[in-house]
Formats: sequence, structure tokens, C-alpha cells
Amino acid sequence: MTSLSSSSAYPDSAVYPAAPGPVRPPRVLSIAGSDPSGGAGIQADLKAISALGGYGMAAVTALTAQNTLGVSSVHVPPVEFLRQQLEAVGSDITIDAVKIGMLGDAEVIDEVRSWLGKVRPAVVVLDPVMVATSGDRLLRETAEEALRHLLSLADLVTPNLPELAMLLGEPEAADWASALDQGKRLAAACGNTVLVKGGHLAGDDCPDALVNTGGLLRQDIIEVGGPRVYTGNSHGTGCSLSSALATVQARTGDWEASLREVKPWLLQALRDADRLEVGQGSGPIHHFHHLEASAAPGTFATRLWAEASKELGAINALPFIEGLESGALPESWFNYYLAQDALYLNGYSRVLARAGALAPSEEEQLFWAKASQVCLEVESELHRNWLATRRTSQATGPVTKSYVDHLLAASASGSYGVLLAAILPCYWLYAEVGHRLHASYVRNGEPASHPYADWLRTYADEEFAEATRTAIRFTDLAAASASGQERAAMVEAFAHSCRYETAFFDAPRLFA
Repeated sequence: MTSLSSSSAYPDSAVYPAAPGPVRPPRVLSIAGSDPSGGAGIQADLKAISALGGYGMAAVTALTAQNTLGVSSVHVPPVEFLRQQLEAVGSDITIDAVKIGMLGDAEVIDEVRSWLGKVRPAVVVLDPVMVATSGDRLLRETAEEALRHLLSLADLVTPNLPELAMLLGEPEAADWASALDQGKRLAAACGNTVLVKGGHLAGDDCPDALVNTGGLLRQDIIEVGGPRVYTGNSHGTGCSLSSALATVQARTGDWEASLREVKPWLLQALRDADRLEVGQGSGPIHHFHHLEASAAPGTFATRLWAEASKELGAINALPFIEGLESGALPESWFNYYLAQDALYLNGYSRVLARAGALAPSEEEQLFWAKASQVCLEVESELHRNWLATRRTSQATGPVTKSYVDHLLAASASGSYGVLLAAILPCYWLYAEVGHRLHASYVRNGEPASHPYADWLRTYADEEFAEATRTAIRFTDLAAASASGQERAAMVEAFAHSCRYETAFFDAPRLFA
């Protein structure tokens, strides 16, 4: 919530062309085979890791000759060379997560198993690549038993349904209930979490489920639903999903949260796969769809407005707004609102100053500096012209405190983009509400008898409206070059501030 002065000044501003926060990207190692066509294997792994905000590395277990039509040849280099790759990376770089894909033969599996036992990475995701989407076998039959022994060293195992059946030595599940039952038994046998995937089943729904019978999850089965994407281009889906989960898990530490973040990204990667036009067979998914989509001006702002518009409807229906518009608002409510507004602006000025300190350009630094200064001027004017003659408590109310704490937390995160997103509703929703109230006042002939006429006139401040447009534009530009992780955090911060805006307008009814 923010307050306008009766002058042409505006209290706050937002600018953010694109500065990633200081949070270090997870360092993720893929141990897998290569795909020269770029759709699967380590090529897909590195794309997925990057798309989800990680730093990708790769140790190559096998070389394949393949394209979108199938695999024509597989070459497994000497296991000694794999050992040298793993030792070279591990001796120099801290590894936050490991994704394991195609291993090829028993000797390679034993080498990876030995390395995991020594290094013990914090996050290990095993995608038991046994058969390619094309039907080509990628794991020698003699190595299947060695792969089963490797499963217990993984935190998460992500087989497709044919691979799940092969690991259990059973027929492939024909329905979701059977698939979940197989997942339960594999998780119990391995003592870890199994991701059961519904991609091979028929129907319009495509659920995924985290299954664990050892108490590592809050419940034995956590199902995340989703629609089936009908496309002929799904090459590398399993590789990409497992790598993305390893990357996000290194940040969240929560498999459910990781799956709920990764799945929407993967669904859109499948939806946009056809646009790549790669190959004559099953083409790759579009790992970087989110960057392309967010590059269009206005795209992210449109997404945010979907969040803001829900709260705007709630705000306009509040007794406080209806009373302010009609003039029937109790004076005690209005006095409480003014007092809380002044307290809010005091904290808000510090948040604006922090935005100036984080701003990457001189233009933005000046913009935020002016915003912080004007915010204090508005606070001073509230005390001088509005609160001096009114009887109201100067104690900080619970909503005001919570809202300011939320903004201060966003400013302390070190992320410029998240801070701007948290600040933006204070512009956008206030400007929209103010426009409605002023327009209603004008339509009614601007009656001097309206008890809040002087306050309603302040909503005609065009300079604040221009600052709001600037805030929207710069936040949108920020999102265009932010990572998917950054944009998700921005949306969350924006949504929280929207809810606080509603609560701030409703607080006088509850606490005055």
C-alpha cells in the first residue's frame, strides 16, 4: 500500500533491466552418454540444467551415433577414461547434484558406483536409461543386475514404465494403479524415492508421482497431475526431466517442491517442441521456451496482471473502498488508514533505497533515489496536513508490520528482480484503485460536500501514473532476461504483495 501526496510527486518507482541475484547456481554433473543430434543424453542434460538455473558439467560414459530416427551405433570408451573424467571434475569443483543417465555396461556402472561411494554428493538422481524412445537398447542385458545394485545409491530414481518393469523383472504396467504399485515395491527395495511417470499410458491425463515407503516424504505417494501433450517430438524427455529435478532439488531440498516447479516447465517444453523443426523422426523438446516467450515486451507484465486483477476485484469490493467512494466511510477507519500509511511509508523508503543500491545502471539508481526521497516527503506531509488534527493511534498495526517485513525480506534477498516484483503492486493496484475512485468523484460532479473530497483529488496525480507505467515496463524487461528460477520467485513475491495490498485496505475495518 502506498499513499499519494496532494502535490504532483510520486512515492515510489521501479526499474529493472535484468540483474541476476547473487544466489549461486547449483553445480550439477551429468554422468551419461552423448547424443550428437542434441536431443537426449548429456546434450539434453546440459540444456535442462541451464534452463532451470544451474551450472552444468558432464562426464561422458558412452558415445552414440544417433539422430531423431534412432540409434545406429554405441561406443563405450575405456572405463579408465571415465574414472579420469570424474576425478578431474571432483578434485576441482564442488558438486551440488549428480544426474546419472546412460551407463552402457556393467564395468561402467561399477566405476560410477565406486565414485559415488567416495564422493557422496548431496543429491543423486538416477535415470535408468535402458531402452531409447525409438526402441533401441542402450544398456547391455548383462548389465541389468549391476544397475539394480546401483539404485540404492540414488536419492531419486526416474524410470519410465518399461524401465520400471525391467528393473522389477515384471511385465509393463497397463494402468496407473499398477504403475504406482510397481513404484512402491521398487522404492521399498531400494530405500529411496521413485518417480513414477505416466507418459507411457493412454489417456488425456499424464500424472507423475513421487513414491517412497521409507518415510522420506511427508506421505507415501505425492501425485502431481498434468495434461498429456500430444506431440511426435519427445526425444530426450526423460533425460531432461531427471536433470531438471537434480538442479532444482539442489536449491529446494524438497522433492515435491522440485517436481511442482519442473513439471510446468517440461509441459511447455513439450508443447513448444514442434516449433523447433529438428529432424525427421521424434524431435527434441524445447528446453528454452521460457526465454523465447519472455523476450516479447509485455509478456511478463501480462502474467503479473493475472495475479493483480484477482486482488483488484477483492479490493474494490471492500467496505473501506465503497465507503471512501460514497463518503460513508467512518472517520475512525480513515484516520487509522492514514496513520498506518505514514508508518508504512517510513519502512517503504528504506526498501526503495535498497533498490537504488542494487540498481545496475545510473538511470535506475537516480530513479530509486528520487522515489525514496519523495516517499519520506509524502510521509512528512501526511503528518503535517492530515494527521496533526486527527485522533488516531501511532502504533504499527499487524498488517502494516507484516507487509513491511515482507518487503524488507525481499530487499534483503539480494535479488533486484524479486525486490521490484514485491514493490510493483504498491504502484499498480494503488494506481488502479485511485483511478476508479477519482473517476467516480468526477462523475458525481466533484461535490465539495464529500467528506473525503481533498483526499480523492490526490488520485488525479499523473506523475504517479507515469511512474506506475515505468515500474511495469522495467519489471517486464527484467523478466525477459531473468532465469526461470528468478521469474518464479518474482511472481511469488508479486502475488504476496498483492495480497498484502488487499489486507492493508481492509485493515481499518478490523483494527480501527
